[in-house]
Amino acid sequence: MKKKLTGSIDTQNAGKTVGRRDFIKTTAAASAFMIVPRHVLGGPAYVAPSDKINIAAVGVNGKGKTDIREVSHENIYALCDIDDRQLAATLEEDWTAPFRDKAVRYRDYRQMLDNEPEIDAVLISTPDHMHAPIATHAMSLGKHVYVQKPLTHTVAEARALARLSREANVVSQMGNQGHAEEGARLINEWVADGLLGTVTEVHCWTNRPVWPQGIARPEGSDPVPSSMDWDLWLGAAAYRPYLERRYHTFNWRGWRDFGTGVVGDMGAHIIDHPYWALDLDLPTRISASSSRWGRDQESFPIASKIHFEFPTKGNRPAVKMTWYDGGLLPERPELIENGRQMGDNDGGVLIVGDRNTLMHGVYGLDPRLIPETRNVEYQKPPPTLARSPGIYQEWIDAIKDRSKVTTSNFEYAGRLTETMLLGNVALLRAGEHSVLDYDGANRRFTNDEEANAYLDKDYRPGFGLV
Repeated sequence: MKKKLTGSIDTQNAGKTVGRRDFIKTTAAASAFMIVPRHVLGGPAYVAPSDKINIAAVGVNGKGKTDIREVSHENIYALCDIDDRQLAATLEEDWTAPFRDKAVRYRDYRQMLDNEPEIDAVLISTPDHMHAPIATHAMSLGKHVYVQKPLTHTVAEARALARLSREANVVSQMGNQGHAEEGARLINEWVADGLLGTVTEVHCWTNRPVWPQGIARPEGSDPVPSSMDWDLWLGAAAYRPYLERRYHTFNWRGWRDFGTGVVGDMGAHIIDHPYWALDLDLPTRISASSSRWGRDQESFPIASKIHFEFPTKGNRPAVKMTWYDGGLLPERPELIENGRQMGDNDGGVLIVGDRNTLMHGVYGLDPRLIPETRNVEYQKPPPTLARSPGIYQEWIDAIKDRSKVTTSNFEYAGRLTETMLLGNVALLRAGEHSVLDYDGANRRFTNDEEANAYLDKDYRPGFGLV
């Protein structure tokens, strides 16, 4: 029987202190005397290899719809969305027929997680500002988690999710699907082959934003539709009036309270590949410049350029990486023949070595050397990295067989997300500091104390990290 629960729950953790609930909550432990959940039998959310995973989804529209469809060969056990219209629209599609009438339904993710101990794993496909509150709640209950990119809204949250995924011993994955594709592995193998020689320079760019940015907060308010819960949509963010089509369902990306701007949205698809292949880890210096912002800086700029400096690591020298968005591009290399496009329509990457330069598109697609004659001549090395069954199936396989691993787990995804979000802090401080010096070991800037405030944030009561 379907359930629809719309009330709220009083929970703790307003402010910046990141706590953690007991892994087995009192209510779940009490219910274990009557019905023993699968996660009690074999550790966090144990699933036998022959069983289907009970999956819950938070956020069912847009990318959430794609996420659910990609794992719908398992058991879609519960669906949660603050907008009944979006949930109904998704369930009208033909592919939802196997679970349309049996999946339990909620508006409030807290009630769903606390009331449904049979959930094994959770898909999180909400605006960025709610990734960490939902993920930490799920992991504190021993649920495996798949979180859409970017992993988190703040640097502190990225650290918290990586730590809690270890402590809870759950299978984690971030939804940067290109990380699991063939191009990502080719880029790694070619770099490891020594093809490029010594790499000290990387350029990454995208055509985004394709949503409003560089604007002030709109005034006024609209009536909240009866089909949605605006308070739950705001979640961890400070209260603001509802305005139709200004935030929900898509335009939230450009607002600092909800999204992470362009580098947060697309960096996980673009920066990911040189970051992985070069083992870049965390930058030690970051600087940025941008187009003129709105007068209140509540939204991200229309266009920006961010410089990241990564220190030497092992035999790899220091690397400088530059990010461009909003129509800005790196200088076109002379190696690219006239008439050829740089990257693809959505963006691209140049990995510049002292022997060769590698270019690829968004998601790591179509990696190749430039000029094309050099690409044709190159004798590709034999595969050395295991090929992936896909970003979703990696996650499912690792839940069922803990000897398998996910390649965009929260350890890796947390560092990548932290790097991207440090770029946003540099944008916020561009008028005050030309360069930020970052001490990754202690998670702080050493030359700008005010910048450290942007590494964490306050939470509305009831929506903090657990």
